[in-house]
Formats: sequence, structure tokens, C-alpha cells
Amino acid sequence: MLKSVASKIIAFIFIFGQLTNALHFYLNTGNTRCFFEELPEDTLVVGRIDAYENPNLDHLSPDDVFVHNPLLRVQITVDETFDNNHRVVNQKSSPNGEFTFTSLDSGEHKFCLTPVYDDGSRGKNHRIFFDVAIGSAHDYVDSKSTKKIDSLTLKIQSLNKKLQEIHWEQEHMREREAIFRDQSENTNSRVIKWTIVQLIVLVGTCIYQLRHLKSFFVKQKIV
Repeated sequence: MLKSVASKIIAFIFIFGQLTNALHFYLNTGNTRCFFEELPEDTLVVGRIDAYENPNLDHLSPDDVFVHNPLLRVQITVDETFDNNHRVVNQKSSPNGEFTFTSLDSGEHKFCLTPVYDDGSRGKNHRIFFDVAIGSAHDYVDSKSTKKIDSLTLKIQSLNKKLQEIHWEQEHMREREAIFRDQSENTNSRVIKWTIVQLIVLVGTCIYQLRHLKSFFVKQKIV
């Protein structure tokens, strides 16, 4: 298992080649541990969770054995602290799971992990390995290699492409909204100007008609 985890970490480093944070910590069931990371804009983030349990909470020692439990889950949340803690990730991971997302804006992100159980169990201590790889998967090119790219890399590339398409569509929608807003403002401005012109013409016509009637009545010696 440790060899498998190590190989995955090495694969992440090789694929991303920019920045990798790896750590492990101990946490009781239901408690939350948070970490902060400054991320640039349009950055693909891949996180890996490897969680173990120790049912003996009363007496902890270095000799305690931590094991996997299929009922164990890790609640993962990622918030943009620079945008009123806007949540971009909220999911439950298996004891040996992953999560991915792309940062749409640059700034500080808060990663929080909480071990929970599907059956509501409590009172256990956990050892959690948490790795975060940060970079751009689609930049990875190895034209000289004849080996097949790992399926995880292909998934990351596909996900990153879809996220970029969504981001491009959002930007396109913002541009269309800006154009529509400008057109609406121009239309409203023209309507107001045309209304003012109509009022001026109407007032001028009334004044002209009054003067003409007054002149007519004078000539007819009515007034």
C-alpha cells in the first residue's frame, strides 16, 4: 500500500512538475483540519486522500496499528477566502480517494478535511495522508516516450479541457451580457432623447397654433 501511494505521488510530480505539497496528520472523527494554499488563476489542482483509522482512542502510542475502513469517509471542502469563502469543492472521498478542480481566480484557497463514517461511528483516531499537486496537466508532452500515458493523466487532461471550455463559455456569456447591456443603455438613451424632441416639437406646435389663432381673431376683429 505504501509503495502504491509513493508511486502515485511520484507520478503526480512527474506529470505536473510545478508544485507538490505532501503531509500527514492525526485527527479524531468529526474534527476538521484546514490548510491554506495560494493558487494562481486557471490552475488545475489534484488532491489525494489516504485515510486510516485507529479504534483505540483511549490509549495512543507509536505502536498503534492504523487500518483502512470501507465505511470511513473524508469530507473535503475548498473555499476561496478572497471571495467571501465561496465554496468550489464539497465532496466526500473514500479512504483512498482523489478530488480535482481548477482555480478560476488567483488567491488564497482553504482546504478542509473532516473524517466521518457512513454509519455515524465516532470516537476514533485517524491518520490521514494528504497530497496536493498543482500545475497544468495538458502541458505535459513526451514525444520521445513510447510508453502509454497513465489513465489518471488522461482523465486529468480531459477534465482540464472541459473546465477550460466551461470557463471560456462563462467569459463568452459575460461578453454577450456586456454587449446586451450596452445596447440596452443606448436604446434607453435614444428613447429619452426622442421623447425630449417630441415634447419640444409638441410645445413649439402649440405655441405656433396659439399665435396663429390670436392673429386670426385680431384680423377678424373678434378680439
